[in-house]
Amino acid sequence: MKTPLWGNRRFFENILIIGLPVALQNLLTTSAGMVDTIMVSTQGETAMAAVGICALFSMLLFAAYFGFCNGGMIFFAQYWGAKNEGGICKAYGLTLVCMMVMGFAFGAMAILAPEYVLRLYTDKENIIQAGIPYLRIAGWSYPLQTLAMAIGSLLRSVEKVKIPLFASIASLLTNTFCNWVLIFGMFGFPKMGVRGAAVGTVVSGIVHVVVLYIYCFRDKHSFVTRVRQHYGWDKGFIKEFFAKIIFVVFNEVLYGVGQLLLNMIIGRQIEAGIAAFAVFRTLEGFIFAFFGGLANASSVMVGKQIGAGEHWEGYVDAKRFIILCPLVTFVIWSVIIAFRSPLLHNFSLGDEAFRLAEGMLFIYLVTGTIRSCNYMNNNIFRAAGESVFGTVIEICGLFFISIPAAALCGLVLHWPFLAVFFMLFLDEFIRLGIILWYMNSGKWVKPVTGEGKKRLAEFRKKFR
Repeated sequence: MKTPLWGNRRFFENILIIGLPVALQNLLTTSAGMVDTIMVSTQGETAMAAVGICALFSMLLFAAYFGFCNGGMIFFAQYWGAKNEGGICKAYGLTLVCMMVMGFAFGAMAILAPEYVLRLYTDKENIIQAGIPYLRIAGWSYPLQTLAMAIGSLLRSVEKVKIPLFASIASLLTNTFCNWVLIFGMFGFPKMGVRGAAVGTVVSGIVHVVVLYIYCFRDKHSFVTRVRQHYGWDKGFIKEFFAKIIFVVFNEVLYGVGQLLLNMIIGRQIEAGIAAFAVFRTLEGFIFAFFGGLANASSVMVGKQIGAGEHWEGYVDAKRFIILCPLVTFVIWSVIIAFRSPLLHNFSLGDEAFRLAEGMLFIYLVTGTIRSCNYMNNNIFRAAGESVFGTVIEICGLFFISIPAAALCGLVLHWPFLAVFFMLFLDEFIRLGIILWYMNSGKWVKPVTGEGKKRLAEFRKKFR
């Protein structure tokens, strides 16, 4: 059957309503990270590299809890489409418990054993010592970050996207002000350097959560405050919940471990490369801001349609997303490359680090575009109830292609830094064809709601 990919006003209106606020929220988060990095860069290249390494541990935390978050969104969106409020509350309660376990565990590691954590990522003693005080303080923000993500994901899934955006604005303003005051010692406060940046992260995390809860308590219909309904689980619900999300969780955890191994390889390259990599990760956040917004819109729109039994509409929207997302990624990264010189000069990089950062930007124009397409496909599979296929392809590609290639080139052959950097994304090229084939097949539509299951056979007939 011919698929009308474009000319659908509803599709683009929903992207603006759902995806744009999320993109703006992600952009604010990225801006906060960029402000952190720019301000910390005034303390020297070593301090910037140390904060960049600490940020990699935060990314590992994100991988640990995001599997539960992303898995929970399968239920949030599909139950929202089926108008099952009780199901939304129970799914949120179970998701929240799982996520907070991760948040507290990582917070404890950062506070109690920062040196051990940093030695996982780098063997540079000066970077480790500079990062210890930052990580020990920033660890208090991890449970707050996790809680804010859980609440924000639920609100976005039920199409209340503005409140997480407002909370992110308040968090960004707080973080910027606290950094300025505490890093540089304004208004009589002591000059704290990187420790001031860590304190700013904790205070902004508190503000973020408080703003979210103020809204939720003022909204009489908020799912977040229906605490008594969060924990009414029975064995059947728990079994179905974990059966659907277990591969999503494994995907994110194993992906996080894989990224840890890749970051360990990068952390054992030249110091200029480590500093440049910290800057690259900050700028990469601008891409994630936009394709993360599109990914969230796809989860809500496709998941809602699959849950309501509108499978063909969900399938068509999915194909629109996998064309739109790489296109947006390519355009935005091209703009970043066009303005690379003034952007990179803001980070006070040395000549070698500047050259390496510039090279990474050009490499990512290709690898990032392909990566965003793969990410979008896997995100849509999960929203539709398929949590296995994308997981297997992604993890196999990471552990059997990218990690061995990066380790061989970076630790054994000692290739130039940019060549090692390219190897981080080698698997994306191989995965692309397989994932696009599976998307086109429609086999990824696997509803969890009764209405969705009733109409599945009718949808399958279209592919015979």
